Amino acid sequence: MANITLVDDDENIVASVSLALESHGHKVTAYHDGAAGLEALETSPPDLAILDVKMPRMDGMEVLRRLRQTSSIPVIMLTSKDEEIDEILGFNLGADDYIHKPFSQRLLIERVKALLRRSGIDGGEPEVSAEGGNKAIKRGKLTMDPARHESMWDGKPVKLTVTEFLLLQALAQRPGFVKSRDNLMDAAYDDQVYVDDRTIDSHVKRMRKKFRVVDPEFDAIETLYGVGYRYRES
Repeated sequence: MANITLVDDDENIVASVSLALESHGHKVTAYHDGAAGLEALETSPPDLAILDVKMPRMDGMEVLRRLRQTSSIPVIMLTSKDEEIDEILGFNLGADDYIHKPFSQRLLIERVKALLRRSGIDGGEPEVSAEGGNKAIKRGKLTMDPARHESMWDGKPVKLTVTEFLLLQALAQRPGFVKSRDNLMDAAYDDQVYVDDRTIDSHVKRMRKKFRVVDPEFDAIETLYGVGYRYRES
């Protein structure tokens, strides 16, 4: 169903995860250190990447940071349960999901399935909000095409991750209407995934930075402190 790159230095995890994913029809290519994994991700981008946080030569956070400079492919991070700071940092850097070790193969498969569905890589249409369906969105300088998972600002492409795209889509579908963080979580995440308010804030912060690269005056996403966010159509 999908080409998946797995980067983890634990041979047992690589073997078990690869077997589980391949049994569901996915093609898995595995690497045992961050530097080799990053090179592969940049030269032959997969449909989805799974990155361990702690690895030799280059840790998963650095791989993610460098990857996000050029790529918006879906990324799941693997981390220890007691490393909450890793989760916060990972979302700040653009991770789409997190799985805490130890984890069941069933959980991993469901998370992979959900992320592929959200991005449309599973062979279906990209996941969209029920409010606007799969129709293209035009809001001022913003253009979004959910069917192609493409976004543009004033005619210039802006590469968004799966999560960022779904968050922006939820806001842009109803300009002027406030979306709480809970509303945005529902729009961007599967029911099995729980994230806190800081995660939504991190994704919005990254979105703003990306749009300000093409337009330093970008201010279409407004923060209403203690309430949520809204899209302002200029």
